[in-house]
Amino acid sequence: MGTVAIHRANREDLKDLQIVSRTTFKESFGEQNTPEDMEKYLKEKFSEQQLFLELDNPDSLFYLAKLNEEVVGYLKLNTGQAQTELKNENGLEIERIYVINKFIGKGIGKQLFNLTIDIAQQEKIQYIWLGVWEKNERALNFYHKNGFVEFDKHIFVLGDDHQTDILMKLKLN
Repeated sequence: MGTVAIHRANREDLKDLQIVSRTTFKESFGEQNTPEDMEKYLKEKFSEQQLFLELDNPDSLFYLAKLNEEVVGYLKLNTGQAQTELKNENGLEIERIYVINKFIGKGIGKQLFNLTIDIAQQEKIQYIWLGVWEKNERALNFYHKNGFVEFDKHIFVLGDDHQTDILMKLKLN
C-alpha cells in the first residue's frame, strides 16, 4: 500500500482540505440524504471561506493523511471554545475523521485516531468526545471498539434535515 504520511494542515492546504472534506462527507452520507440537503450542507460547511476560518482558529487542528502524495483522509480536532458542545478545557473533540471510501480498511482512520490519542496525552486532556450520526453503524462500532461510551444525544442539521447524533466519550488516564 505504501506509507501514509500525516501532517498538520495550514492555509496552503485549503484546496486539498476542501476536496477531501466534500468527497468523504458525500461518500459517507450521500445515499442516506436528499441531494438538496447534501448540496446545501456541502456549500455551507465546506466552502473555502468557512474552511479558511476553521483553519485560522487556534483552537482547531486539521491533519491531512496522504498516501503517495494523494490526500486520502483527514482529521479535525477542537479544543477550548472551538468545541461544538462541551467547551471544557479538559476535553478534546473529534469533530471530523474521514477517509476516502477506497482507502477504508487500510488502517488510515486508525492512524488518525491514534494521532488524536497522542495529542490528548501530550496536552494532558482528560477525555476525548465526539458526535456520531445514529445511523452510522460503522463509526459507532469503531468508537465502541476503541473504548468510547455514549453519554448524550444532540441534533445535527444537514441541509434542512434534523438528525440525531449520539455523543460519545473516552476517558483518558
